[in-house]
Amino acid sequence: MKRTLLLPEMEDPSLEITMPSAPQLRVIAVTSGKGGVGKSNVVANLGLALALKGLKVLLIDADLGLANLDIILGLNPQFTIHDVLQLRKTLPEVLVEGPGGLKILPASSGIPELSELDEYQKMFLLNELDNYSESLDLVLIDTGAGISKNVLFFNIAAQERLVVANNEPTSITDAYALIKVLATQHNERHFKLLVNGISSPRDAEAVYRTLLKVSERFLGRDISLEYLGYIPHDEAVPKSVLKQQPVLTLYPKARASKSFAQIAQRLWEMPGPEEVDGNIKFFWRRLLQFQI
Repeated sequence: MKRTLLLPEMEDPSLEITMPSAPQLRVIAVTSGKGGVGKSNVVANLGLALALKGLKVLLIDADLGLANLDIILGLNPQFTIHDVLQLRKTLPEVLVEGPGGLKILPASSGIPELSELDEYQKMFLLNELDNYSESLDLVLIDTGAGISKNVLFFNIAAQERLVVANNEPTSITDAYALIKVLATQHNERHFKLLVNGISSPRDAEAVYRTLLKVSERFLGRDISLEYLGYIPHDEAVPKSVLKQQPVLTLYPKARASKSFAQIAQRLWEMPGPEEVDGNIKFFWRRLLQFQI
């Protein structure tokens, strides 16, 4: 198990972050073993923090039957990924623009047949994204929660996996279950962890150490679990969700907003994978061109 030094809490967090030039496209699945940990809110605010600093960011709502991203961002998309899969619209026609220049591929709500994509739909979606021509720096995929086939598919189709958890025992247990399935069944060995909605850095680090310990014990030392940091519990977050705006926009001076900005920079400064692994990937051709 690769141990990563815990990141100290910054004494004077600020939204004034500077992003380096994009060396290559990065595709990151933001995922969780359990619902209700704030995963979609994390995707929206991390994506916005990076977009506000000039990066070209695409958010994909991959919770295909229970869309959340458009609600959090206050959007009302006319078309969704369902229209793409049904050949009614092309992918560029479905994309909507959000705050800060974000691009969003919205999902649908209440369409049960999307809860498990068949093989044709998976390959079609892979091809559509591979043929998307607009320049991008970063793609964040908001997966569903759990270990369903859709969740696993979007995780293995990304370059990187960012697991979101809190300090509830069920959240930690389910996060480990997700890591275990991806590691043992799909040979994914590298994960990042973000702890959300925690009162203190000590409590957040305890979540990381617990997951590190159990992963090391049962999955072996070749699994890498990197600690990205934590988002503090902040009443500004549920207030912003109720108002359908990112907390970063509505309450830029809130503790959570400052933490999202710090973690966005931290995430971008972490090196991406040096090689594309053997699993089929979104934006496959674009990723490979950086390996040549």
